[in-house]
Amino acid sequence: MKTFIKTALTLLTASGMTTAAFAETGTERVQSAKGGVEALGVTLENMGASVDTSVNLNGAYTFDQKEAVYSAKHAELQSQFDALHAHSAE
Repeated sequence: MKTFIKTALTLLTASGMTTAAFAETGTERVQSAKGGVEALGVTLENMGASVDTSVNLNGAYTFDQKEAVYSAKHAELQSQFDALHAHSAE
């Protein structure tokens, strides 16, 4: 029984350490969201679209708020991409 408990605690500890190692920090989430906006902007430019990838972070103080601003911009650009893609498929 002691071996079972030791094994279970070891697995639980390793699981927790692994989860922490792969968790993104706030800075990484914002950078990832920003990278998504920039990449989609480049794709749209390559398709011949006029693109504005600028975002206004005034008032966005937390990482969650900044990530939300970039996500909203990404959604806007995604809509533009979808429209362009649908038009080119016709």
